[in-house]
Amino acid sequence: MAAAALAQASTVKADPRLIVPLDLPSVAEARAMVEALGEAVSFYKVGLELFAGGEGMTLARDLKAAGKQVFLDWKLHDIGTTVQRAAAVLAGSGCDFLTVHGEPQVMASAVRGRGSSGLRILAVTVLTSLTDADLIETGYHESARALVERRIHQAIAAGCDGVIASPHEAALARALGGKDFLVVTPGVRPDWSARNDQARAATPLDALRAGASHIVCGRPITAANDPAAAARRVAGEMAGALP
Repeated sequence: MAAAALAQASTVKADPRLIVPLDLPSVAEARAMVEALGEAVSFYKVGLELFAGGEGMTLARDLKAAGKQVFLDWKLHDIGTTVQRAAAVLAGSGCDFLTVHGEPQVMASAVRGRGSSGLRILAVTVLTSLTDADLIETGYHESARALVERRIHQAIAAGCDGVIASPHEAALARALGGKDFLVVTPGVRPDWSARNDQARAATPLDALRAGASHIVCGRPITAANDPAAAARRVAGEMAGALP
């Protein structure tokens, strides 16, 4: 970045619509990343890699205690009773978002499980790494967009608070869900970063303009030499799509 751009980025505050995933091998590395990001980020995603290590939920609770928002990316997918009980346990963590797979029984069970807590249930529609060809190989006979549309309708019927959808389906989710529906978009990559394994990516500004309420942006920030500066750069780009 040029000196003028760096100076401007240094003044940008954390944008609560920006979620940074702590997709790192250990909780120790995740804590170091949070420290490096400081006040540049206010919302974090904790996912399966850290949960598998046994300390992911401790990290999530510590982030909440530090005043951060937390997205629990469990992607729950099991029989209804198990999902309901798991959601009830996770609702007690005080965290903000929880993902479940977008199947009617799973979604409805998670909604029942969270009860009157403030935990928001988000349905995963189609993973952003999947293409239409991948879905055909899996056994689906519809495009990613058609499957996303069907699952958005089902998420609304189940009482979910929103969905996880690629930036290319954000406008569809916003149109179907209305203004208060949460549309969280992974696969967000600024023009100055690599796409990595995201097959259906878009820039932060494009995702927000399409209807996303939140974006998930990982490696462009966490793999940067200066993660805090990269986060502020992304937030600066997002400022062009203020709510």
